[in-house]
Parts: sequence; structure tokens; C-alpha cells
Amino acid sequence: MSCDKGQRLIRVFPRRTRATPDDALACCGPPGLFDEADEVHVSVTFSRDRSYAEKLAEMWKHVAPVKVGGVAYGDPGADYFEPGKYVKQGYVLTSRGCPRRCWFCDVWKRRPVASPLPVNDGWNILDDNLLACPEWHVRAVFKMLQRQGRRIHFTGGLEALALEDYHVDLLASLKPRPVCFFAYDPGDAFETLESAARRMLEAGWTRASHRLRTYVLIGYPRDTFEKAEQRLRAMLAIGFTPFAMLWEPDKPSAIKWKPAPEWRAFQRRWARPAIIHVAGAV
Repeated sequence: MSCDKGQRLIRVFPRRTRATPDDALACCGPPGLFDEADEVHVSVTFSRDRSYAEKLAEMWKHVAPVKVGGVAYGDPGADYFEPGKYVKQGYVLTSRGCPRRCWFCDVWKRRPVASPLPVNDGWNILDDNLLACPEWHVRAVFKMLQRQGRRIHFTGGLEALALEDYHVDLLASLKPRPVCFFAYDPGDAFETLESAARRMLEAGWTRASHRLRTYVLIGYPRDTFEKAEQRLRAMLAIGFTPFAMLWEPDKPSAIKWKPAPEWRAFQRRWARPAIIHVAGAV
């Protein structure tokens, strides 16, 4: 989505998250009585929000012309990233795309190669697959991160299969030690995650810090609570603090596989370190 320079653009988001912009022209929900704009963009990240987003678009069309888009609509994104526009300042994309053809992910369908973007300053990296980028770009990103003066978060995820020794060295060079999210997805070899955890722990991360994290997809077709818990506990055993991600169908033909409501409660128990490590989820 784009807007002519000089125009007053209001960005609307179906839900507020930690990454949602917090400036005066970023809104969540219906318009207020005094909202004015030249154009309105409804930005949608999660497919489950599309229905509500389209209702919001109907409400906001009385304020200004509306465009609806975002990741949930298969938007491949531009060949640049504008900090603060659709995500909060500090959250950045330095590349788009991923070469891995995971069945549950559409990123590779939009961009089948990890393509570098201009590197903007920020402290929370949202890239689809930073470690699949060329070494010159990865080093440029870490040079930027080293001048931030605060803890770095890799919430976009780091691919264990792509993790090289120089990646580990660069991650360990960041002070304070960053929060690193990896991913244990269907089809991933357990040994690959085990190797990544061992190397990161040897480089100075600790189990107790909970800064070595891993996304674990659960609730996908033919998954069971028993199998999901085995995967989550397996990550915990090798040093990762797991973060359960509940699969959701993104096509009408897959609705029959939608996880039962009980999966949501299960996911919540495995999404917060305080519950996992303190309250006894494990």
C-alpha cells in the first residue's frame, strides 16, 4: 500500500500488539468523531483478522478512501521499508523473503529468495529469514545493531538450519546479549535445533535467562496435544524456552482442520516463560 507524499494518511489496525505504531495517525478500531484523513490504510497481519478488517474498512470509508492490505492478503511488501509506518519505531525489516518452501507458510510464494533491503536503524528484527541473506548484508545488519545501545530482539525468527559459525559469533558480539527466537517447524530435524542450542549455549547464552527461544507450531492438521507437548518439552530439554504458535487455516478449503477451542488454552500455557518455568506448565 502506498500514499502520495504530503497527504494525511491514517493507518488502521484490527488489533493492538507490541509492534503496532503508537503515533497520532495510527488507530485501532472504528473512526472517532473528529478523525480526518486524505487516505486510510487498513493493515492486516493475521488472516483471522480479515473479516473484522473489512468491517473496519466499511466504517472508515466515510472518512476517506480506504485501502486494505498487509501480510494477511499476500502483500509481498515493497523493495524498501519505511520505519514507523506499519510497525512501531524500533521494529525493522532489513530483508524480505525466504528460500524454504514450508507448506504452512506463504512467504516463499511471495518472495522465494531472501532479498536484502536498505538497513534502517532499529532493535527488533522482523526479517522472514535474515540468516539466509548474503554474508555482506548480515554483517551490515549487525554493524547497525551494535550501535543501538540496548537489547536486541530477533522476533522474526532465526533459522537453525542456516545458522553458521560466523552468525553465532555476531550474535554473541551484541551486548547486552540479544533475545533470539529460532523455530521448530513440522519437518525440521530435531538434531538441527539441538546443534543450534548447543552452539548458542557454548557462546554464552544460559537456560535461566530465557533469551534463547524457539517458536513451535502446534494444532496443524493431524497434530495432537500429546505430540505437541512432546515437541515443546523436547525444546525445553535442549535449552530453548518454547513459544507455542497455533496454526490457523488461511484458505476456506482448510477450515475443516481449524484447531478446536481447547488448543487456544494449551497454546497460552506454552507461550509465556513465567507460566512455563514458574507456574508449572512443565
